[in-house]
Amino acid sequence: MDLRHLLIDWRRAGRAGLMLTALLGAAATSAQGASRESLAHAEVLRNRALTGTSAMAIVTSLTTEVGPRLAGSEAEARARMWALQTLTAKGFAGVRSEPFEMDAWQRHDEGAEVIAPFPQPLAATALGGSVPTPDAGLLGKVAVFETLENLKRAPAGSLTGRIVYVGHAMQRAQDGSSYGYFNDARTAGPSIAASKGAAGYFIRSVGTDSHRFPHTGSLRYREGIPRIPAMALSNPDADQIERIATDNQDVTVRMWVDSSELPASQSGNVIAEITGREVPEEIVVIGAHLDSWDLGTGAIDDGAGVGITMAALELMKEAGLAPRRTIRLVLWGAEEVGLLGAQAYREQHEASLAQHVIGSESDFGGGRVWKLTADSQTEEGDALFLEIAHLLAPIGIAPGSDDQPGGGPDLYPLIAAGVPTLRLHQDGRDYFDLHHTADDTVDKLDAAALDQNVAAFAVFAWLVADSDVTFRAAVE
Repeated sequence: MDLRHLLIDWRRAGRAGLMLTALLGAAATSAQGASRESLAHAEVLRNRALTGTSAMAIVTSLTTEVGPRLAGSEAEARARMWALQTLTAKGFAGVRSEPFEMDAWQRHDEGAEVIAPFPQPLAATALGGSVPTPDAGLLGKVAVFETLENLKRAPAGSLTGRIVYVGHAMQRAQDGSSYGYFNDARTAGPSIAASKGAAGYFIRSVGTDSHRFPHTGSLRYREGIPRIPAMALSNPDADQIERIATDNQDVTVRMWVDSSELPASQSGNVIAEITGREVPEEIVVIGAHLDSWDLGTGAIDDGAGVGITMAALELMKEAGLAPRRTIRLVLWGAEEVGLLGAQAYREQHEASLAQHVIGSESDFGGGRVWKLTADSQTEEGDALFLEIAHLLAPIGIAPGSDDQPGGGPDLYPLIAAGVPTLRLHQDGRDYFDLHHTADDTVDKLDAAALDQNVAAFAVFAWLVADSDVTFRAAVE
């Protein structure tokens, strides 16, 4: 199937925001908003990226010189200083930090063990935001639930004093599509268990690996319900709990969490730009989040995205290209604990959001991009996406459909404000092997795969920024 027919199928399969009705019969170099010169520059950027970029060096620097970057911590502040120094040294315009305040959480000590019937240690980690246990830990019998739905059906008061365990059957997928469903066991599970009388909470890690690396991540306590300590077990240890519980109804465990809250802590977003030559007030946003969880060094989530998008901006600058519109790199802070940097960005830039042309974030590891989706609301936008797809097809990226506007988690507040997005979908089949674990380190990344991502971001950002295309429907 050639590209033209594939795009027609994409048009038929997708929702209205994925329309590619315009100019399907036109030659590839004659689309609205993309001059022959601009298309030629995009091709050069693509080919140059594939010969090697700075992406791996950037993420290696971040994860080595800063390491873990928990939101609101001194380490995250060092990451902002690293970003400011790195971006300034690369000669970008408008390099700055935009601070905001947040309530931070800190992990100090943690652990878990089976007390009876078969005493043994468990590989476990506190969920982000978990309250601490008493100093001596929390001792209790385990109530095992195969799924979160089963826990929801437990009668009120039936779990008084128990430590709840919830399992699941998350499977690996190229697009990571099952994460959103199973993640509720982590975010909502502790309060659901507490509402039934539970004193503590375990979850099978929301991940796809079989290693003894538990996956952390934020929980969300509900107002008016007691806050109970909550931990994730590695998948092998979750298997162990389930095996013991099958043969012995009474499994007694001890869990301990030493954590604290740091109110009024500081975080911030770091920004750098290539200033537009004609309409600098019009903004094309690319970026990634700068913070990470504290177990690994945050290479996959999201040092890779920092390296990819920073290297894409650098690629355009080194080529001496000046687009019509401004390309803005945003390195968001405090993403992991609730998109706090993204929300702060929207609030701080409320007055200019109508001039934000489009956005895209890299936040799904370092796998190769395999699919392109977008939510243009105009025919001229569809036509430009056709050109982007044409240029990315030779590096293995095909257009596709998507159920909802995407672009990356940090763009959700902008999407809510009406900003269109484009998403470059990465191959995430191994992403949830590493996500939020101590195994999230830079040795898991592949430089050539990062370079392919850089090529895709550079083509997208350049062609959109060098055009006069609009992607929002006209307001009547």
